[in-house]
Amino acid sequence: MIEQLFGSKTRVKLLRLFFSNPNRSFYVREITRKIDEQINSVRRELANLLSIGIISSDTTNNRLYYEVNQSYELYEPLRMMFGSNTSDNKKEPVAAKATHDDTLESLGNVELAVYTGQFTRDMTSEVDILIVGDINRTRLANFITALEANEGKDLRYTLMDKKEFDYRHQIKDRFLTELLSSKMQILIDKHSLLDAFNKDK
Repeated sequence: MIEQLFGSKTRVKLLRLFFSNPNRSFYVREITRKIDEQINSVRRELANLLSIGIISSDTTNNRLYYEVNQSYELYEPLRMMFGSNTSDNKKEPVAAKATHDDTLESLGNVELAVYTGQFTRDMTSEVDILIVGDINRTRLANFITALEANEGKDLRYTLMDKKEFDYRHQIKDRFLTELLSSKMQILIDKHSLLDAFNKDK
């Protein structure tokens, strides 16, 4: 039904990928792998979305990246239609769900999880993944290994419990402040930890 409404199965898959992953950039071959569609079809639909203004593009290291344009006038209604079906304070991207269904939840009590660094092309960040909570370290290691295989690259991650996060926040720890000031995609924020952090910036 929705494919008929929007004219293309590939276009619908692209919209779901982009609107479920705000602040995250993808290159063409990465997109084709994630949505499992032919590259010619992907290129054609990317050109369509780009011409409308739904997505934007830029080049880094001679590679063209695409991401959703959050300034697009219909961004919010499209996000409600194509974004992740989870609630606002518990966001997990479709790209991660496709391979790691409920994996973040299975790690333990995840209070906060964000992608940054290589995921959002913000090289000012010293890590790619931050996870806060009471986590099973063996499951976390397995999760990171699977994610690295899925993404095709080595990933840097930081794990801290809620007590350490609160302490670092309280003393305005440079590492945490710079990390949370970087461009990031929020996967989970159970108790609005980032809201409290942003208020104190």
